Amino acid sequence: MLSLLSLNGLKDLTLIGIPLGLVGICCGLGLAGAALVISRTYDSERRASMLVITDGAFSVARFVCTAIATLLVAQGLYWAGVYQFVAFIAATILFLTIVSRFPATKTQANEKAPKKPWTLAVWLCVAALFLYTLGQYSMLWWLPNYAETILGASREQAGRLVTLFWIGMFGAQVFVAWWVMKIGVRRLVMIAGVTTSLFSVPLWIYGDIDGLLVFATLWGIANLSLLKVVLSFATQSVRLPTARLVSSLLLGATMGTAVSPWVTSQIVAATNNHFILQFSTGCYVTLTILLITTTRLYAPGD
Repeated sequence: MLSLLSLNGLKDLTLIGIPLGLVGICCGLGLAGAALVISRTYDSERRASMLVITDGAFSVARFVCTAIATLLVAQGLYWAGVYQFVAFIAATILFLTIVSRFPATKTQANEKAPKKPWTLAVWLCVAALFLYTLGQYSMLWWLPNYAETILGASREQAGRLVTLFWIGMFGAQVFVAWWVMKIGVRRLVMIAGVTTSLFSVPLWIYGDIDGLLVFATLWGIANLSLLKVVLSFATQSVRLPTARLVSSLLLGATMGTAVSPWVTSQIVAATNNHFILQFSTGCYVTLTILLITTTRLYAPGD
């Protein structure tokens, strides 16, 4: 919140990067803390359901914050004013955190117990989350460019591809929050991996922009909130989810997001913006293989 407020008095781009970097660090810490609280509060499929609901909240926030930011900029508000809206949200979160009660993340018995090394299943889930975000952003960042340059789509149509993906994902998140309690996390994690892989294929095969808009929506739906489902699945493979475990899982996903601009740009420079879409599908296929392997190794509460 303080970092966002400080933007009002900064005009140097180099200095502006410092508070924005601090905001990123704080958001990462907050996300890991929230995931840990949910992991400690709920058991089994209810944990997955609540994690998926938080993903749905992220999707709603994307629409709402983008709309409000656009409105504020259109009204001629100083650029930093948009971030003051976010600072207000941060202040609200801080207030809710102060007045809320959270489960203990450590117990005396847990502190004295010998720490067991993570199973191979956990490490495979970390790798899967890395591939998930790398594959997702390989597609989302280059699909609009592919639609414009290869299919001749307008910039508005190309931009709608990403919007429709998020809309489809939000619809799936609402459904999965209920469905996961019916079929279980283990089964859902395999279904989501397969459907995400399969529905990414038409995005680089189909050559008509109108059909591509439909396929982008279906791809969002087929995603089935895979990130949070994998996160929940990994936490179930240990007896008691720790802060280090949850943070490491999220770090795997964040690393995929962080390296994707450089990795994808290098791939496009060496090939073209059609191959990078195929690379995205390759990430998801590899992810699915890792998840299927993980389910074979899965033993709750090791």
